Amino acid sequence: MNAYIKSVLDELRSRYPWESEFLQAADEVLESIAPLIEAEPKYKAQKILERLVEPERTILFRVPWIDDQGEYRINRGYRVQFNSAIGPYKGGLRFHPKVTLSTLKFLAFEQTFKNSLTGLPMGGGKGGSDFDPNGKSDNEIMRFCQSFMSELFRHIGPDTDVPAGDIGVGGREVGFLFGQYKRLANEFSGVLTGKGLSFGGSLVRPEATGFGAAYFANEMLKLKKDSLTGKTISVSGFGNVAWGVCIKASQLGAKVITISGPDGYVVDPDGVGTKEKWEYLKDMLVIDRNKVETYVRKFPKAQFVAGKKPWGQKVDIAMPCAIQNELNGEDAKTLIANGVMTVVEVSNMGCTPEAWKLFIEKKIPFAPGKAANAGGVATSGIEMSQNSMRLSWGTEEVDNRLHEIMINIHRECVETAALYGFEGNYVVGANIAGFRKVAEAMIAQGLI
Repeated sequence: MNAYIKSVLDELRSRYPWESEFLQAADEVLESIAPLIEAEPKYKAQKILERLVEPERTILFRVPWIDDQGEYRINRGYRVQFNSAIGPYKGGLRFHPKVTLSTLKFLAFEQTFKNSLTGLPMGGGKGGSDFDPNGKSDNEIMRFCQSFMSELFRHIGPDTDVPAGDIGVGGREVGFLFGQYKRLANEFSGVLTGKGLSFGGSLVRPEATGFGAAYFANEMLKLKKDSLTGKTISVSGFGNVAWGVCIKASQLGAKVITISGPDGYVVDPDGVGTKEKWEYLKDMLVIDRNKVETYVRKFPKAQFVAGKKPWGQKVDIAMPCAIQNELNGEDAKTLIANGVMTVVEVSNMGCTPEAWKLFIEKKIPFAPGKAANAGGVATSGIEMSQNSMRLSWGTEEVDNRLHEIMINIHRECVETAALYGFEGNYVVGANIAGFRKVAEAMIAQGLI
């Protein structure tokens, strides 16, 4: 490892030894940009890495609210504003009982480079709470969101920080958050993305992350004179991201045969490829977002496998879509033994280092999440543009813009990796391409 990079990582580990997820993300990025750091001594001279691994601002606050039984509840709220060198902070809000500062720092760090790859003027941020929306009434969720926004509103704005949804934060939550922001700030602005269509939202935004990942996968195959047509795909999760993959992959001729949840996974030999099935995935989130077994009751030809992950299925393409580190080294070995052709990381840091390094070692094309899942934030950027211009674009125009952005991200990853002698390595290509733009902007703006 490059001595300068090692020193930065060692210092980071000594300062934040408990932040395992953030340290994992920093390791991946910094190790893979070594060729650029060695070629450009100005980054070391300007202490870019030391500056880049520290958030510009971290906000922690309590969120008090009252449940339907009149009991007082207290949760913790966060917003990590990591880097604004190329634009206002942009990144989702996650409501999940396992949310920690380490989780949000890693997500905001990754978001910085992901947003850079889109080519849109957006910095990196992430936020959320350890609040669990599952099993809560609409009124409880509204009261929580209003309390959460009562503190967050003073730290965000359309030209400062524009949050969006993430795990546990869908259209309902974004609506409540937006309403409270509007009430407190006395303005109607594009301060949140993922809004409802009736108040400034964009068509295609709910499914955009999955759509973009399918487009990226197709570009990877096209590089090998192939396509998604006729391919089988294993997908994890069953939320918006997996839903989008199921729709677009099917439209591009592939068959998604698995979805998964905390309780296990489902195998559907006919594929999750009809409008009825796509609509039911949305219903499942309302019925119980912790159970994927519900799918089998609706579509009895499918089979439910309790307590397992879907990576044991023989498929052409694996696309983890659920949460970080969901595909480990043993899963990777199983996929490789079963002849997987391509792995596309759709969840943020969905593969452990052991897994993605094994894919690269075995010459199996592997796309990191910051490149493959950038379609969601890219469409959020498109929503921001529509809000700024007080316009609303149609489905075809938004989808075409998204498709073009994903093609450009894929091309930049491929060309950058080849430029530094790592042809075919999407991890190196994505990280160098994303880092370089942010670093140049930081240098241009001085020591701030």
